[in-house]
Amino acid sequence: MNNMIDRLESMERRYEELNQMLMDPSIGEDIKKMTEVTKEQASLQNAYDLYQEYKKVTTGIEEAKELAKENDPEIKEMAKMELTELEEQLVEVEEKLHLELIPKDPNDMKNVIVEIRGAAGGDEGNIFAGDLYRMYTKYAEAQGWTIDLMEATEAEAGGFSNISFMVKGDGVYSKLKFESGSHRVQRVPKTETQGRIHTSTATVLVMPEAEEVDVDINPSDLRIDTYRASGAGGQHINKTDSAVRITHLPTGIVASSQDGRSQHDNKDKAMKALITRIYDKMITEQEQAIGSERKSKIGTGDRAEKIRTYNYPQNRVTDHRIGYSVQQLDRIMEGRIDDLITALVNEDQRLKLAGEEQ
Repeated sequence: MNNMIDRLESMERRYEELNQMLMDPSIGEDIKKMTEVTKEQASLQNAYDLYQEYKKVTTGIEEAKELAKENDPEIKEMAKMELTELEEQLVEVEEKLHLELIPKDPNDMKNVIVEIRGAAGGDEGNIFAGDLYRMYTKYAEAQGWTIDLMEATEAEAGGFSNISFMVKGDGVYSKLKFESGSHRVQRVPKTETQGRIHTSTATVLVMPEAEEVDVDINPSDLRIDTYRASGAGGQHINKTDSAVRITHLPTGIVASSQDGRSQHDNKDKAMKALITRIYDKMITEQEQAIGSERKSKIGTGDRAEKIRTYNYPQNRVTDHRIGYSVQQLDRIMEGRIDDLITALVNEDQRLKLAGEEQ
């Protein structure tokens, strides 16, 4: 408990320091600094508010204990009732503080770029990639988020061999970050005449949107190509070279966009995707260097890691990382994945709490 109080006092001091910095008129001259300070203060806000509540409750408990020593029976009884109520409040506030002090992922509040690819299983893998895109779209709509399509390569049999899109809203990465990996589907394809169940896969990659302050890119390190956007089967959508592909020469990372309203719009989207992919590479390299960070997570977030199986004949979805199964695949495919996401978030918190207590 003392360790928790020490941390809270340190956070309180830092919050108040940042408050002083934001009150200094000169900070408006340095937008980058102001953005950093504002973000850091916002990240401490919940802990600061809870600590103020904690101090108020503990002070109330001390006062109620003193009143309980009075000779007046009526005051004594009121003090005891108030003490019981405040002690219950204290338990609740302490639980909230424990959760609040779990190390935060600095990317949790960010928008994300999601990339889904049809993998093993040919046509069926591409069709399943389309099903997953629809699932995430419906989930995003239910959350009040917006989806901005960036690039899509439609497959002739249906679905997509590759589709990437941005999801914008509050705390998007905190909810979708556990979706990265290989998603496996078991079902009878429409083309299967013998009624045999096939197993196919689609891969999902979820990357937190990078801001300009996160990644420093030299314009001379970029190669920008324009080409004609095309639909399924190579049919031309338009007659102008409006699609844009940007290559970051030092890393070889490539990002494209063809679904924007203009070449300028596609260039903006491709640049945003490129910065995000470079940022994702930086994060992965940092975590691998630290080593322990990835061990405390649910899975590695690696595209090759098999994370979930969608079994159509048994109407069942199983998340292999936490051994969680739900017999409601039909609901899941309609975007109602809240239970799965909540189970993953809770397990992540449990692992982090366990790590903190060791």
